[in-house]
Amino acid sequence: MTAFAVRPKRSGSPGGLSRRHALLGGLCLCCAATAGLSARAYAEAFTMEEVGPGIFIRKGLIADASPENVDAIANIGFIVGRDGVLVTESGGSLADGQWLRGQIAKHTDKPVTHVVLSHVHPDHVFGAGAFAAEKPVFIGHAKLREALDARGEFYRQRLIDLFGAERTGPVVYPTMSVADTAEVNLGDRTLSFTAHGPAHTTSDLSMRDSRSGLLFPADLLFVERIPSLDGSLKGWLKELERVKASGATQAVPGHGPVRVDLAPAVADLTTYLTALRDGTKAAIAQDIPIDKAVETVGQDQSGKWQLFEHYNRRNVTVAYQELEWD
Repeated sequence: MTAFAVRPKRSGSPGGLSRRHALLGGLCLCCAATAGLSARAYAEAFTMEEVGPGIFIRKGLIADASPENVDAIANIGFIVGRDGVLVTESGGSLADGQWLRGQIAKHTDKPVTHVVLSHVHPDHVFGAGAFAAEKPVFIGHAKLREALDARGEFYRQRLIDLFGAERTGPVVYPTMSVADTAEVNLGDRTLSFTAHGPAHTTSDLSMRDSRSGLLFPADLLFVERIPSLDGSLKGWLKELERVKASGATQAVPGHGPVRVDLAPAVADLTTYLTALRDGTKAAIAQDIPIDKAVETVGQDQSGKWQLFEHYNRRNVTVAYQELEWD
């Protein structure tokens, strides 16, 4: 997730973030240390790993977006089928997507027929412009268009401020919307999609590959990097139960190692989200104000997640405003 993701104001709604809270919580931009990646070294800094037959994934940096890394912070990649290529995640900028397009060309001459837009955050969708000329099917959650209408131009302007317009790319909308479940057949393998309720965001889409059995939960699953809450804490815990019940044993998370055992990764994330929920509820019950709660809630989890200090306070803010109306 790019550091400046925000939740739009929901006027008069219980638990809705005010614009002030959204901006204060979201506009930290490059506050986290980056990996020291120079623009010149960018193209050589990453490699694709084959995590399953015909499935190639690049591990994103555990950092926030910066001019040097052009938002290459998410795990992105592609799946080669008999009839074409499906992009699992397109990258965080036009430059990142162009790099991915070059990697695809090194592995296959098959056309890119589908590009997955797994949720609204820019590190997962702003590379999509690199594939627009091929006119693939852009697959997204049924709520993604609404989310992009609310945030897409804001994200684009912030990325332009960081990288410049020529490396940012356009806001790309889904041409195939998934409201419940859907399938895409690449000829020798089928990709099954599930639209999730509000969790990490309000537009989370997961995917499973029939040939390898791998699950692609995108940012429903963070590993090593602290999760960022931008949808519903209660909903995320609920959707993790669905992820566990998917039947998959291994997954490609949105951030972290490119392939993990699903059960322990979900357990670690559940532990953090449960600590966030229980600690926030306790603070509310004790009438601890939000500006004090962010200093204490979840601190026992600090040694378990990278970038903890940059995201836990915001997570507590979002959780507090959801849970205070319970």
